[in-house]
Order: sequence, then C-alpha cells, then structure tokens
Amino acid sequence: MKSNRYILILLIVMNLMVLLGQLWPEGAPPFARFVNIIFLILSLVYFIFLSLPKNIKYQLFQLLKLRNT
Repeated sequence: MKSNRYILILLIVMNLMVLLGQLWPEGAPPFARFVNIIFLILSLVYFIFLSLPKNIKYQLFQLLKLRNT
C-alpha cells in the first residue's frame, strides 16, 4: 500500500501549509485559498475511501481497471 503512504504524506504537507496559513495569515501565499480547498476535498475523499468495506474497494478497483484497458 505504498500509494496510501504517498497520499498520506501529501495530505500532511498540505495540512502543514493550511495550519501555517491559519497561524500566520500575513505570510500566506496567494494560492493559500486554493490549497485549503484542495486539502479539504482530498481529505474528505481519502477518509471516505478508508471507511468503505473491502469488497466495495475491490469493486471500485476492478471498475477502474476496466476503464483503463
């Protein structure tokens, strides 16, 4: 499950950027709002995916494989 680890690292980095923007708003870059929105969406999708039963995850993977071939 290396892909889960990479996604988790990405979410942690984005979380740190969001936290820094909240703690020090004057230093927030111009793209901070975009990062906040993307972080919230990706976190929501990731946590929903983690909460799905294994059989549904398997069916989703099979569906994605069929679309790629």
